[in-house]
Amino acid sequence: MSDGINSTLGLDDLLENDVSSYELFHSLPKEVQRKVKRRDVRSFAELCSYVNSIKRGDIG
Repeated sequence: MSDGINSTLGLDDLLENDVSSYELFHSLPKEVQRKVKRRDVRSFAELCSYVNSIKRGDIG
């Protein structure tokens, strides 16, 4: 079981080290950012895929 802090370590590292991920994340609506923060996203490709799933409505 993970807490909120540990689940965002991958995302924090990604946003810190990848400009494209940082720009994409910060361009998202706050609600989508919250959903991304709950997921352990570790790459730009994974971030894009997850955001696209949210936009398509695959993820509530």
